[in-house]
Amino acid sequence: MINWQANGCSVIVTPPGGGAPIEVATIQGFECIVQVALNLAVRLAGIAVFVMLIIGGFKYLTSGGEPKAKESAQKTITYAILGLALLLGGWLILRFIGEFTGIDVTQFSIPGK
Repeated sequence: MINWQANGCSVIVTPPGGGAPIEVATIQGFECIVQVALNLAVRLAGIAVFVMLIIGGFKYLTSGGEPKAKESAQKTITYAILGLALLLGGWLILRFIGEFTGIDVTQFSIPGK
């Protein structure tokens, strides 16, 4: 007897003669791996932006008016904001493509399942 699991990442197979059910990976499990990896990457990028803003702010506060330290802190903050803009810009482009084509390009799926 074969039961599909709710998330589609694996199949639960009950062996003939009644044994303990076994969870078997399927090719659709690759979808789950990609989705988890992409979600993790986006979250880590957001955390990195936040941390860099905090570091830049701390460097700016502790620069003591020294021009080189102040400039370094401003660059850190500028690059953190640029990174945030790139993250949001990429997401907006994907949403824009999805609106015009009708295909949700933010969801990874293997065709033919």
